[in-house]
Amino acid sequence: MDTDRWLLAWALAGVALGGASLLVPLYVVVLGGGATALGVLAGTAALAGAPGALLVGRLADRTGHRRSYLVGSLGLVAATLLALPVLPGIWPVVAANAVVWFAAAAAGPVVTLLSTVGAREAEWPARFGRLNKYHGWGWAGGLLLGTVWVAVGSRVATPLFAQRTFFLGCGACAAVGTVGAWRWLPTDVRRPRSEPVSRALGRSQRVGIRGTTVPVWPSRLYFATRRLDPRVFLQRLTPRLAAYFGAAGLFFAGFAAFFAPLPLFLTDTVDGAGFGDGVVFGLYLVNSVGSAALYARVGDLASRRDPALLQVGGLGVRALAFPAVGAAGLLVVDDRAALAAVGAAFLVVGVTWAVIAVTGTTVVTRLAPPAIKGEALGVYAALAAGAGALGSLLGGVVAEAGYLPAFAVAGGLVLSGGVCVLTLRWAGSGQPSPPGRTVDSQSE
Repeated sequence: MDTDRWLLAWALAGVALGGASLLVPLYVVVLGGGATALGVLAGTAALAGAPGALLVGRLADRTGHRRSYLVGSLGLVAATLLALPVLPGIWPVVAANAVVWFAAAAAGPVVTLLSTVGAREAEWPARFGRLNKYHGWGWAGGLLLGTVWVAVGSRVATPLFAQRTFFLGCGACAAVGTVGAWRWLPTDVRRPRSEPVSRALGRSQRVGIRGTTVPVWPSRLYFATRRLDPRVFLQRLTPRLAAYFGAAGLFFAGFAAFFAPLPLFLTDTVDGAGFGDGVVFGLYLVNSVGSAALYARVGDLASRRDPALLQVGGLGVRALAFPAVGAAGLLVVDDRAALAAVGAAFLVVGVTWAVIAVTGTTVVTRLAPPAIKGEALGVYAALAAGAGALGSLLGGVVAEAGYLPAFAVAGGLVLSGGVCVLTLRWAGSGQPSPPGRTVDSQSE
Protein backbone atom coordinates (compact mmCIF):
# COMPACT_ATOMS: atom_id res chain seq x y z
CA MET A 1 0.00 0.00 0.00
CA ASP A 2 1.13 3.58 -0.55
CA THR A 3 1.27 4.49 3.09
CA ASP A 4 1.96 2.67 6.31
CA ARG A 5 0.14 5.20 8.48
CA TRP A 6 -2.14 2.41 9.67
CA LEU A 7 0.87 0.95 11.51
CA LEU A 8 0.52 3.88 13.90
CA ALA A 9 -2.93 2.56 14.72
CA TRP A 10 -1.43 -0.86 15.41
CA ALA A 11 1.21 0.77 17.62
CA LEU A 12 -1.52 2.51 19.64
CA ALA A 13 -3.21 -0.86 20.08
CA GLY A 14 0.15 -2.10 21.37
CA VAL A 15 0.21 0.72 23.94
CA ALA A 16 -3.27 -0.23 25.15
CA LEU A 17 -2.51 -3.96 25.33
CA GLY A 18 0.91 -3.48 26.91
CA GLY A 19 -0.59 -1.37 29.67
CA ALA A 20 -3.57 -3.68 30.16
CA SER A 21 -1.39 -6.81 30.31
CA LEU A 22 -0.23 -5.79 33.79
CA LEU A 23 -2.99 -3.36 34.78
CA VAL A 24 -5.72 -6.02 34.87
CA PRO A 25 -3.81 -8.37 37.26
CA LEU A 26 -2.99 -5.44 39.55
CA TYR A 27 -6.64 -4.36 39.47
CA VAL A 28 -7.77 -7.88 40.42
CA VAL A 29 -5.40 -7.72 43.38
CA VAL A 30 -6.84 -4.38 44.52
CA LEU A 31 -10.35 -5.83 44.24
CA GLY A 32 -9.31 -8.54 46.69
CA GLY A 33 -8.33 -11.34 44.34
CA GLY A 34 -5.73 -13.84 45.52
CA ALA A 35 -3.22 -16.02 43.75
CA THR A 36 -5.88 -18.45 42.54
CA ALA A 37 -7.85 -15.63 40.91
CA LEU A 38 -4.70 -14.45 39.15
CA GLY A 39 -4.08 -17.99 37.92
CA VAL A 40 -7.58 -18.18 36.47
CA LEU A 41 -7.13 -14.70 34.96
CA ALA A 42 -3.94 -15.67 33.15
CA GLY A 43 -5.24 -19.09 32.16
CA THR A 44 -8.43 -17.81 30.57
CA ALA A 45 -6.49 -15.11 28.70
CA ALA A 46 -4.14 -17.74 27.26
CA LEU A 47 -7.01 -20.00 26.20
CA ALA A 48 -9.01 -17.13 24.64
CA GLY A 49 -6.25 -16.15 22.24
CA ALA A 50 -6.14 -19.34 20.16
CA PRO A 51 -9.80 -19.41 19.03
CA GLY A 52 -9.67 -15.68 18.39
CA ALA A 53 -6.78 -16.08 15.97
CA LEU A 54 -8.19 -19.18 14.28
CA LEU A 55 -11.78 -17.99 13.89
CA VAL A 56 -11.25 -14.42 12.76
CA GLY A 57 -8.14 -15.31 10.76
CA ARG A 58 -10.13 -17.84 8.75
CA LEU A 59 -13.01 -15.40 8.15
CA ALA A 60 -10.68 -12.59 7.08
CA ASP A 61 -8.70 -14.90 4.81
CA ARG A 62 -11.79 -16.30 3.11
CA THR A 63 -13.83 -13.12 2.70
CA GLY A 64 -11.08 -10.54 2.16
CA HIS A 65 -12.87 -8.12 4.55
CA ARG A 66 -9.72 -7.51 6.52
CA ARG A 67 -10.39 -3.85 7.23
CA SER A 68 -13.73 -4.47 8.93
CA TYR A 69 -12.38 -7.37 11.01
CA LEU A 70 -9.39 -5.37 12.23
CA VAL A 71 -11.48 -2.31 13.05
CA GLY A 72 -13.99 -4.53 14.83
CA SER A 73 -11.28 -6.29 16.85
CA LEU A 74 -9.64 -3.05 17.94
CA GLY A 75 -13.03 -1.54 18.73
CA LEU A 76 -13.86 -4.51 20.94
CA VAL A 77 -10.56 -4.07 22.79
CA ALA A 78 -11.29 -0.36 23.32
CA ALA A 79 -14.86 -0.89 24.51
CA THR A 80 -13.90 -3.65 26.93
CA LEU A 81 -11.01 -1.68 28.46
CA LEU A 82 -13.25 1.35 28.93
CA ALA A 83 -15.88 -0.82 30.64
CA LEU A 84 -13.48 -2.72 32.91
CA PRO A 85 -13.22 -0.20 35.79
CA VAL A 86 -17.00 -0.18 36.32
CA LEU A 87 -17.55 -3.96 36.29
CA PRO A 88 -19.01 -5.31 39.56
CA GLY A 89 -16.37 -7.66 40.90
CA ILE A 90 -13.43 -9.92 40.19
CA TRP A 91 -15.02 -12.56 37.98
CA PRO A 92 -16.63 -10.12 35.53
CA VAL A 93 -13.17 -8.55 35.22
CA VAL A 94 -11.67 -11.98 34.50
CA ALA A 95 -14.28 -12.58 31.79
CA ALA A 96 -13.72 -9.13 30.28
CA ASN A 97 -9.98 -9.73 30.22
CA ALA A 98 -10.57 -12.92 28.21
CA VAL A 99 -12.57 -10.85 25.72
CA VAL A 100 -9.67 -8.39 25.39
CA TRP A 101 -7.19 -11.14 24.53
CA PHE A 102 -9.64 -12.90 22.23
CA ALA A 103 -9.96 -9.67 20.25
CA ALA A 104 -6.23 -8.93 20.37
CA ALA A 105 -5.35 -12.38 19.05
CA ALA A 106 -8.04 -12.07 16.39
CA ALA A 107 -6.33 -8.96 15.03
CA GLY A 108 -2.97 -10.74 14.63
CA PRO A 109 -3.57 -12.70 11.39
CA VAL A 110 -5.47 -9.76 9.90
CA VAL A 111 -2.64 -7.25 10.32
CA THR A 112 -0.23 -9.88 8.99
CA LEU A 113 -2.24 -10.09 5.77
CA LEU A 114 -2.52 -6.30 5.57
CA SER A 115 1.23 -5.85 5.93
CA THR A 116 1.79 -7.78 2.68
CA VAL A 117 -0.43 -5.58 0.51
CA GLY A 118 1.51 -3.82 -2.26
CA ALA A 119 4.78 -5.64 -1.52
CA ARG A 120 6.57 -8.42 -3.38
CA GLU A 121 6.81 -11.76 -1.57
CA ALA A 122 10.54 -11.29 -1.04
CA GLU A 123 9.77 -8.12 0.94
CA TRP A 124 7.27 -9.76 3.29
CA PRO A 125 9.68 -10.84 6.05
CA ALA A 126 10.90 -7.24 6.31
CA ARG A 127 7.28 -6.07 6.47
CA PHE A 128 6.59 -8.54 9.29
CA GLY A 129 9.63 -7.25 11.15
CA ARG A 130 8.39 -3.68 10.83
CA LEU A 131 4.92 -4.73 11.97
CA ASN A 132 6.38 -6.36 15.08
CA LYS A 133 8.56 -3.32 15.69
CA TYR A 134 5.63 -0.90 15.75
CA HIS A 135 3.47 -3.13 17.93
CA GLY A 136 6.31 -4.28 20.16
CA TRP A 137 7.58 -0.84 21.01
CA GLY A 138 3.99 0.29 21.44
CA TRP A 139 3.66 -2.52 24.00
CA ALA A 140 6.76 -1.28 25.80
CA GLY A 141 5.35 2.25 25.62
CA GLY A 142 2.22 1.02 27.39
CA LEU A 143 4.32 -0.34 30.24
CA LEU A 144 6.28 2.92 30.41
CA LEU A 145 3.07 4.94 30.42
CA GLY A 146 1.72 2.74 33.19
CA THR A 147 4.89 3.24 35.23
CA VAL A 148 4.41 7.01 35.21
CA TRP A 149 0.61 7.15 35.29
CA VAL A 150 0.07 4.75 38.17
CA ALA A 151 2.95 6.13 40.23
CA VAL A 152 1.72 9.73 39.90
CA GLY A 153 -1.95 8.79 40.31
CA SER A 154 -1.24 6.82 43.48
CA ARG A 155 0.43 9.84 45.04
CA VAL A 156 -2.25 12.31 43.97
CA ALA A 157 -5.17 10.09 44.99
CA THR A 158 -5.29 6.32 45.62
CA PRO A 159 -3.94 3.24 43.78
CA LEU A 160 -7.51 2.27 42.87
CA PHE A 161 -8.14 5.70 41.34
CA ALA A 162 -4.86 5.51 39.41
CA GLN A 163 -5.73 2.09 38.02
CA ARG A 164 -9.25 3.01 36.99
CA THR A 165 -8.11 6.16 35.22
CA PHE A 166 -5.34 4.22 33.48
CA PHE A 167 -7.99 1.83 32.16
CA LEU A 168 -9.56 4.87 30.56
CA GLY A 169 -6.17 5.87 29.15
CA CYS A 170 -5.59 2.41 27.67
CA GLY A 171 -9.12 2.32 26.28
CA ALA A 172 -8.62 5.76 24.75
CA CYS A 173 -5.42 4.59 23.02
CA ALA A 174 -7.25 1.58 21.61
CA ALA A 175 -10.15 3.81 20.53
CA VAL A 176 -7.85 6.24 18.71
CA GLY A 177 -6.13 3.24 17.10
CA THR A 178 -9.54 1.98 15.98
CA VAL A 179 -10.36 5.32 14.37
CA GLY A 180 -6.93 5.41 12.74
CA ALA A 181 -7.41 1.92 11.31
CA TRP A 182 -10.85 2.87 10.01
CA ARG A 183 -9.50 6.01 8.32
CA TRP A 184 -6.17 4.77 6.99
CA LEU A 185 -6.77 1.17 6.02
CA PRO A 186 -7.72 0.58 2.40
CA THR A 187 -11.05 -0.99 1.53
CA ASP A 188 -11.36 -4.26 -0.40
CA VAL A 189 -7.85 -4.73 -1.79
CA ARG A 190 -6.81 -7.98 -3.42
CA ARG A 191 -6.13 -10.78 -0.97
CA PRO A 192 -2.63 -12.29 -0.97
CA ARG A 193 -2.53 -16.07 -0.95
CA SER A 194 -2.07 -17.44 2.54
CA GLU A 195 0.40 -20.15 1.60
CA PRO A 196 3.15 -17.65 0.60
CA VAL A 197 2.32 -15.59 3.68
CA SER A 198 2.82 -18.69 5.82
CA ARG A 199 6.18 -19.43 4.23
CA ALA A 200 7.35 -15.85 4.69
CA LEU A 201 6.27 -15.94 8.33
CA GLY A 202 8.40 -19.00 8.80
CA ARG A 203 11.43 -17.18 7.44
CA SER A 204 10.82 -14.29 9.84
CA GLN A 205 12.13 -15.55 13.19
CA ARG A 206 11.90 -12.29 15.13
CA VAL A 207 9.59 -12.33 18.15
CA GLY A 208 7.85 -9.15 19.34
CA ILE A 209 8.31 -7.61 22.76
CA ARG A 210 4.89 -8.82 23.82
CA GLY A 211 6.20 -12.38 23.72
CA THR A 212 7.89 -11.79 27.03
CA THR A 213 4.60 -12.07 28.85
CA VAL A 214 2.18 -13.37 26.26
CA PRO A 215 3.86 -16.26 24.43
CA VAL A 216 0.98 -16.91 22.02
CA TRP A 217 1.80 -15.97 18.46
CA PRO A 218 -1.63 -15.60 16.82
CA SER A 219 -0.38 -15.01 13.27
CA ARG A 220 1.84 -18.06 13.29
CA LEU A 221 -0.83 -20.14 15.02
CA TYR A 222 -3.37 -19.34 12.31
CA PHE A 223 -1.25 -19.50 9.18
CA ALA A 224 0.60 -22.65 10.21
CA THR A 225 -2.49 -24.62 11.21
CA ARG A 226 -5.11 -23.42 8.68
CA ARG A 227 -4.60 -26.56 6.58
CA LEU A 228 -3.50 -28.85 9.38
CA ASP A 229 -4.75 -32.43 9.09
CA PRO A 230 -4.18 -33.97 12.54
CA ARG A 231 -4.03 -37.51 11.14
CA VAL A 232 -1.37 -36.66 8.56
CA PHE A 233 0.55 -34.62 11.11
CA LEU A 234 0.58 -37.46 13.64
CA GLN A 235 1.70 -39.92 10.97
CA ARG A 236 4.69 -37.74 10.14
CA LEU A 237 5.45 -36.63 13.70
CA THR A 238 8.83 -38.05 14.70
CA PRO A 239 9.56 -39.32 18.22
CA ARG A 240 12.21 -36.63 18.67
CA LEU A 241 9.85 -33.79 17.72
CA ALA A 242 7.15 -35.27 19.97
CA ALA A 243 9.67 -35.40 22.82
CA TYR A 244 10.61 -31.76 22.21
CA PHE A 245 6.94 -30.78 22.32
CA GLY A 246 6.75 -32.52 25.70
CA ALA A 247 9.77 -30.54 26.90
CA ALA A 248 8.24 -27.31 25.60
CA GLY A 249 5.01 -28.09 27.44
CA LEU A 250 6.99 -28.32 30.67
CA PHE A 251 8.89 -25.07 30.30
CA PHE A 252 5.91 -23.08 28.97
CA ALA A 253 3.87 -24.28 31.96
CA GLY A 254 6.74 -23.19 34.20
CA PHE A 255 6.80 -19.71 32.66
CA ALA A 256 3.08 -19.28 33.28
CA ALA A 257 3.27 -20.69 36.81
CA PHE A 258 5.80 -17.95 37.61
CA PHE A 259 4.08 -15.00 35.96
CA ALA A 260 0.50 -15.74 37.11
CA PRO A 261 0.94 -14.95 40.85
CA LEU A 262 3.83 -12.52 40.28
CA PRO A 263 1.81 -9.23 40.42
CA LEU A 264 0.37 -10.25 43.79
CA PHE A 265 3.81 -11.14 45.14
CA LEU A 266 5.31 -7.83 44.01
CA THR A 267 2.56 -5.73 45.61
CA ASP A 268 1.91 -7.83 48.75
CA THR A 269 3.20 -5.81 51.72
CA VAL A 270 2.74 -8.69 54.19
CA ASP A 271 4.20 -11.81 52.56
CA GLY A 272 5.64 -10.39 49.33
CA ALA A 273 8.01 -7.71 48.09
CA GLY A 274 5.58 -4.86 48.83
CA PHE A 275 6.37 -2.58 45.87
CA GLY A 276 4.00 0.08 44.59
CA ASP A 277 2.13 -0.36 41.32
CA GLY A 278 4.34 2.13 39.49
CA VAL A 279 7.45 0.22 40.48
CA VAL A 280 5.86 -3.03 39.31
CA PHE A 281 5.17 -1.50 35.88
CA GLY A 282 8.81 -0.41 35.78
CA LEU A 283 10.02 -3.93 36.55
CA TYR A 284 7.93 -5.39 33.74
CA LEU A 285 9.31 -2.73 31.42
CA VAL A 286 12.86 -3.77 32.33
CA ASN A 287 11.91 -7.36 31.57
CA SER A 288 10.47 -6.50 28.15
CA VAL A 289 13.28 -4.20 27.04
CA GLY A 290 15.84 -6.78 28.18
CA SER A 291 14.31 -9.23 25.73
CA ALA A 292 13.88 -6.75 22.88
CA ALA A 293 17.49 -5.61 22.99
CA LEU A 294 18.82 -9.13 22.40
CA TYR A 295 16.55 -10.77 19.82
CA ALA A 296 18.74 -9.89 16.83
CA ARG A 297 21.98 -10.83 18.60
CA VAL A 298 20.58 -14.16 19.74
CA GLY A 299 19.40 -14.84 16.20
CA ASP A 300 22.91 -14.28 14.88
CA LEU A 301 24.40 -16.46 17.59
CA ALA A 302 21.88 -19.26 16.98
CA SER A 303 22.83 -19.31 13.29
CA ARG A 304 26.47 -20.09 14.26
CA ARG A 305 26.03 -22.26 17.35
CA ASP A 306 23.89 -25.19 18.42
CA PRO A 307 20.45 -23.65 19.12
CA ALA A 308 19.41 -26.55 21.35
CA LEU A 309 22.43 -26.03 23.59
CA LEU A 310 21.76 -22.29 23.71
CA GLN A 311 18.19 -22.99 24.73
CA VAL A 312 19.30 -25.37 27.47
CA GLY A 313 21.49 -22.61 28.85
CA GLY A 314 18.66 -20.08 28.72
CA LEU A 315 16.26 -22.48 30.42
CA GLY A 316 18.77 -23.31 33.15
CA VAL A 317 19.42 -19.66 33.97
CA ARG A 318 15.71 -18.85 33.90
CA ALA A 319 14.93 -21.77 36.20
CA LEU A 320 17.27 -20.23 38.77
CA ALA A 321 16.04 -16.67 38.17
CA PHE A 322 12.42 -17.47 39.06
CA PRO A 323 13.03 -18.40 42.72
CA ALA A 324 15.74 -15.71 42.84
CA VAL A 325 13.04 -13.08 42.26
CA GLY A 326 11.14 -14.43 45.25
CA ALA A 327 14.21 -14.69 47.44
CA ALA A 328 15.33 -11.15 46.61
CA GLY A 329 11.90 -9.73 47.41
CA LEU A 330 11.50 -11.62 50.66
CA LEU A 331 14.98 -11.86 52.14
CA VAL A 332 16.60 -8.50 51.30
CA VAL A 333 15.62 -6.16 54.11
CA ASP A 334 16.59 -2.76 52.72
CA ASP A 335 13.92 -1.50 50.29
CA ARG A 336 16.35 -0.06 47.75
CA ALA A 337 18.56 -3.11 47.83
CA ALA A 338 15.53 -5.35 47.43
CA LEU A 339 14.33 -3.36 44.43
CA ALA A 340 17.79 -3.50 42.85
CA ALA A 341 18.03 -7.25 43.41
CA VAL A 342 14.54 -7.95 42.05
CA GLY A 343 15.22 -5.64 39.10
CA ALA A 344 18.41 -7.50 38.25
CA ALA A 345 16.57 -10.83 38.42
CA PHE A 346 13.81 -9.41 36.20
CA LEU A 347 16.40 -8.35 33.64
CA VAL A 348 17.82 -11.88 33.62
CA VAL A 349 14.32 -13.28 33.11
CA GLY A 350 13.85 -10.98 30.12
CA VAL A 351 17.23 -11.78 28.57
CA THR A 352 16.62 -15.52 28.88
CA TRP A 353 13.28 -15.16 27.09
CA ALA A 354 15.10 -13.72 24.06
CA VAL A 355 17.29 -16.82 24.00
CA ILE A 356 14.42 -19.28 24.47
CA ALA A 357 12.04 -17.62 22.00
CA VAL A 358 14.51 -17.43 19.13
CA THR A 359 16.03 -20.86 19.63
CA GLY A 360 12.65 -22.52 20.17
CA THR A 361 11.37 -21.87 16.65
CA THR A 362 14.76 -22.87 15.24
CA VAL A 363 14.81 -26.18 17.11
CA VAL A 364 11.26 -27.00 16.02
CA THR A 365 11.98 -26.38 12.36
CA ARG A 366 15.15 -28.46 12.47
CA LEU A 367 13.47 -31.39 14.17
CA ALA A 368 10.34 -31.36 11.99
CA PRO A 369 10.22 -33.39 8.73
CA PRO A 370 10.13 -31.09 5.66
CA ALA A 371 6.46 -31.81 4.88
CA ILE A 372 5.19 -30.60 8.30
CA LYS A 373 7.62 -27.82 9.26
CA GLY A 374 4.95 -25.11 9.01
CA GLU A 375 2.33 -27.11 10.87
CA ALA A 376 4.89 -27.92 13.58
CA LEU A 377 5.34 -24.20 14.30
CA GLY A 378 1.59 -23.80 14.62
CA VAL A 379 1.34 -26.74 17.01
CA TYR A 380 4.23 -25.25 18.99
CA ALA A 381 2.31 -21.96 19.33
CA ALA A 382 -0.86 -23.80 20.34
CA LEU A 383 1.16 -25.80 22.87
CA ALA A 384 2.39 -22.54 24.40
CA ALA A 385 -1.21 -21.43 24.91
CA GLY A 386 -2.45 -24.72 26.38
CA ALA A 387 0.52 -25.29 28.65
CA GLY A 388 0.40 -21.64 29.68
CA ALA A 389 -3.20 -21.97 30.77
CA LEU A 390 -2.49 -25.06 32.89
CA GLY A 391 0.68 -23.53 34.32
CA SER A 392 -1.17 -20.35 35.29
CA LEU A 393 -3.73 -22.33 37.25
CA LEU A 394 -1.00 -24.40 38.92
CA GLY A 395 1.02 -21.34 39.88
CA GLY A 396 -2.01 -19.61 41.35
CA VAL A 397 -3.01 -22.61 43.44
CA VAL A 398 0.50 -23.28 44.77
CA ALA A 399 1.04 -19.58 45.56
CA GLU A 400 -1.84 -19.76 48.02
CA ALA A 401 0.52 -21.82 50.17
CA GLY A 402 3.48 -19.49 49.59
CA TYR A 403 5.24 -17.52 46.87
CA LEU A 404 8.58 -19.26 47.17
CA PRO A 405 7.01 -22.72 46.71
CA ALA A 406 5.18 -21.43 43.63
CA PHE A 407 8.35 -19.95 42.14
CA ALA A 408 10.27 -23.10 43.01
CA VAL A 409 7.66 -25.23 41.22
CA ALA A 410 7.87 -22.90 38.21
CA GLY A 411 11.65 -23.15 38.17
CA GLY A 412 11.45 -26.92 38.54
CA LEU A 413 9.17 -27.22 35.51
CA VAL A 414 11.52 -25.05 33.45
CA LEU A 415 14.55 -27.03 34.60
CA SER A 416 12.80 -30.31 33.76
CA GLY A 417 12.08 -29.01 30.27
CA GLY A 418 15.72 -28.00 29.89
CA VAL A 419 16.91 -31.46 30.94
CA CYS A 420 14.61 -33.00 28.32
CA VAL A 421 16.01 -30.70 25.62
CA LEU A 422 19.55 -31.57 26.70
CA THR A 423 18.71 -35.28 26.50
CA LEU A 424 17.43 -34.77 22.95
CA ARG A 425 20.65 -33.03 22.01
CA TRP A 426 22.69 -35.93 23.41
CA ALA A 427 20.56 -38.21 21.26
CA GLY A 428 21.63 -36.21 18.20
CA SER A 429 18.30 -34.51 17.55
CA GLY A 430 19.30 -30.90 18.11
CA GLN A 431 22.43 -30.71 15.98
CA PRO A 432 22.78 -27.43 14.14
CA SER A 433 22.77 -27.20 10.39
CA PRO A 434 26.19 -26.92 8.73
CA PRO A 435 27.65 -23.40 8.84
CA GLY A 436 26.29 -21.19 6.12
CA ARG A 437 23.19 -23.27 5.49
CA THR A 438 19.91 -21.41 5.68
CA VAL A 439 17.01 -23.29 7.22
CA ASP A 440 13.64 -22.37 5.73
CA SER A 441 11.14 -23.24 8.39
CA GLN A 442 8.29 -23.45 5.89
CA SER A 443 9.93 -25.19 2.95
CA GLU A 444 8.15 -28.19 1.56
